[in-house]
Amino acid sequence: MKDPLKLVALDKDDLEVVSTHLQDAILKVGDVIWQPTEHRLVLALNRFDWCCTCDGSPDLRRCRTALRFERVNCFRARNIHPDDKNVVLNLLAVEFAENDPPGGVVILTFSGGAAMRLEVECLECELADLGPAWNARKRPEHPDDQVLPVDDRAPP
Repeated sequence: MKDPLKLVALDKDDLEVVSTHLQDAILKVGDVIWQPTEHRLVLALNRFDWCCTCDGSPDLRRCRTALRFERVNCFRARNIHPDDKNVVLNLLAVEFAENDPPGGVVILTFSGGAAMRLEVECLECELADLGPAWNARKRPEHPDDQVLPVDDRAPP
């Protein structure tokens, strides 16, 4: 990874860019931090660096990344149990639907039918890489909603 990625999303188009960079990011349930009094949700993810696959490089990489949402009024999860801290989730997409401008709903969709729903006062999201990248063994695929191998989940 040449430069750490840092993106801010303030509208639906911005969030689509964030979602593209986060496709196939993996995280543990224990890496989801809901701070209701601060109206904040933070996720620590291992992001697959899709940019490295576009330049013809044979190297496949992941990087520790933070995803932060501010102005979150309500947070709900489906098929995610907060007590199962070591369960691994594979993020497929992050979407925003404005329903009371500038407010709306953010949906994080994971493989296996899991999802997170955030009701936001307005969209305020930040993605920031936190450190160096490490090699991933293979490119993520979705033939039968498979989970990635253990060795791609965390840095050495």
